[in-house]
Amino acid sequence: MWKETLHAKSFYDFDYTLLRWTFDPLSRIDRELRFVDVPVKLNNDHHVVRVTGKGTTAQPSFEVSSDSVDNREALLDHIQELFQWDRDLERVQEHFLGTNLEQLFNAHPGTPIVKDYHLYDCLMKVIIHQQLNMKFAHTLSTRFVQNFGHEEKGVWFYPAPEQVAEIPYEMLRELQFSQRKAEYVIDTSKRIASGDLNLEELSKQSNEEIMKELVKIRGIGAWTAENWLMFGVGREDLLPKADIGIQNALKFYFSLDQKPSIEQMKEWSKGWEPFRSYASLTLWRSIEG
Repeated sequence: MWKETLHAKSFYDFDYTLLRWTFDPLSRIDRELRFVDVPVKLNNDHHVVRVTGKGTTAQPSFEVSSDSVDNREALLDHIQELFQWDRDLERVQEHFLGTNLEQLFNAHPGTPIVKDYHLYDCLMKVIIHQQLNMKFAHTLSTRFVQNFGHEEKGVWFYPAPEQVAEIPYEMLRELQFSQRKAEYVIDTSKRIASGDLNLEELSKQSNEEIMKELVKIRGIGAWTAENWLMFGVGREDLLPKADIGIQNALKFYFSLDQKPSIEQMKEWSKGWEPFRSYASLTLWRSIEG
């Protein structure tokens, strides 16, 4: 076992990261002890890395530990990329001072982008979750992983795209997937397994290029692509205007009688660039209780 202490570049609300991950029943988290066990896939090997919050939001530090001794540096790189401790959240905070979201950012300082553990896992999750309420969405993604993934040291790993590509549609239908959603999950995995869709290479392109490529795929629309960009890749300037949670948060924040129109959202969000993802996270956070 090895341990290493790391620090964030600026303030960072690690406890919110834990809270958001608790929405997913597959997460192995202890909010009192302030740790999360992260499933990490390096090539074909599986590792579990524990990340424990040791500092405060104002002075964040983290203990990173694992039994995987030979892969220490690669695991540390993955964890730092996952948590994005190199992002300057104080600069983001300053950007929103004087905007129409100043009150919101003062109430929730240091809110990071909370990424999913891997690009493929995130894409499967957003495809499964699209157009479903949160409770049933997590029920379906949990069934998917527990039936076709595997558990190691109490931590669940998503199946590989090569495995999912071989699943008959009927097996997902038995888990209460619709026929179309079963096709979207399996057919997209087939494209990834064949090399026709390379998520690592795609993630290095611009937001516009990624959106253009993803929405060509059957079953992936703008909402799915935007959420993958934010939660998979960690891009900083996404505002999914079609997201009901964003709409409800804006309705509450601006004391509206009904959800805002797309045109209203476009108007209000002027000046949020290039950090609209942080606005999205902070808006979601404001109504999550």
